[in-house]
Amino acid sequence: MEITLPALDIERKSGEECFRKDGSDLDFDLLDFWQWSMSDLVNNATRGVLAEYIVARALDVPVDKTRDFWAPYDLAVPGPDKVKTKVEVKSSSYVQSWGQSGFSSISFDISPSYAWDYETGEFDDEYKRQADVYVFALLAHKDKLTISPMNLDQWKFYVLSTAVLDEHLGDQKRIALGGVEKYASPISFKELKVAVSQAITTPLG
Repeated sequence: MEITLPALDIERKSGEECFRKDGSDLDFDLLDFWQWSMSDLVNNATRGVLAEYIVARALDVPVDKTRDFWAPYDLAVPGPDKVKTKVEVKSSSYVQSWGQSGFSSISFDISPSYAWDYETGEFDDEYKRQADVYVFALLAHKDKLTISPMNLDQWKFYVLSTAVLDEHLGDQKRIALGGVEKYASPISFKELKVAVSQAITTPLG
């Protein structure tokens, strides 16, 4: 396929960029939009992106540019000899923004996929899990009045290599918390970096 409209080079914004009309700045800016659209951190969609950011900070993944929305995995962790560990982050929570009759059941998406190339707009022909390691990020706090996704003490994390998922679960599309806990124990934010490294070096335990 001939690419006549190349992929955009996305620049990191400051939040101070104003909306414009007729060549002039208006009295609202990008920060206004972010505050309007992203303040609900418990919301499923926003919480998922936040979980990626939290894990990126734990793993020392550079965040000075922008999130790669179309990458086949969420994070690329720098390693020795320029080899990068590909990490997929999946999140879940007992508490949701909306009114609930009870806590949500916890499960995570582990579907294999066909990788899509942002530069060419084409899909790969191999159906597989694209990352080397999965981090399951559980917002475990159950008090709706005090839930705060920015408080990292309210999160639990589980790390599993893709090799473990492939060996035990095949092409299964979701895994419940009980399934995760068969193969991994909950850890804290500070333990994530070591756990991801260990999952790569001893993927099948």
